[in-house]
Amino acid sequence: MTSSVSSSLREYARGVAGGLMFSLPLLYTMEVWWAGFVAEPMRLVVYIATVFLLLLGYNHYAGLHHDHCWSEVMIDSVEEMGLGLLLAAAMLFLLGQIELDHNAYEIVGKITIEAMTIAIGISIGTSQLGGGEKETKAAAEASAQKEKTFTGQAVIAMCGAVLFAANVAPTEEIIMIATQSHIAKLVGIALLSVALTAMILYYIEFTGSRRLARRNGVLSVIVGTVISYAVALVVSALMLWFLGRFDEPSLLTVVSQVVVLGLAATLGASAGRLLLQ
Repeated sequence: MTSSVSSSLREYARGVAGGLMFSLPLLYTMEVWWAGFVAEPMRLVVYIATVFLLLLGYNHYAGLHHDHCWSEVMIDSVEEMGLGLLLAAAMLFLLGQIELDHNAYEIVGKITIEAMTIAIGISIGTSQLGGGEKETKAAAEASAQKEKTFTGQAVIAMCGAVLFAANVAPTEEIIMIATQSHIAKLVGIALLSVALTAMILYYIEFTGSRRLARRNGVLSVIVGTVISYAVALVVSALMLWFLGRFDEPSLLTVVSQVVVLGLAATLGASAGRLLLQ
């Protein structure tokens, strides 16, 4: 029973990471926020129904439990859509795009538009990015022998961070979110970034994670998490400097921009250490 609960929690966590990895650029896109604000109710209903049908099809033919009956596939799809709605709401709140004083229609529209893409990412992340059960012991030992040095891991993490952060770094949304965010939300974004790093590298059994799992101790987890997040922040700062975002703003705005972009870079740095090798 405990094993089943632990496995389910890993699947949910893997889905959260996958959902953010595949949908993060849309969460940082002003046009998507506006589309959620102006979309007509009927269009939102059609959008939800279409995505739900896509989830049903994907989970039946290619999902984690694609050999299950249709009722179980439907339950998986409903769970993924629900998780997408919760994750979209949390992310939009952290990014300052929904507030308690906003009208209900604006909040529902923004969450719905973002959540549908996140739900598809959750489904793909849950079924395709898991490697803990697929990797045999022999394969894990073989990959461990190929494990990169500290410098190699840092370079790979930087490559992943650049790939993810480059999608949103040049946009005006980064400076907009940074200047509008309160300290509490910036701290929340930073804590979320650290939590995602630890989950991806050491908990949710992404493909390739057995290379790192063999060294899992509390100190190893802390050091690996801190290093990956530090790499993400350095990459974010360098990209923003290159784009001229540090020429005028105050120190607080500079730090805020780095933290906001650091969330995207963190996903790339963490996943890159596993998926790019």
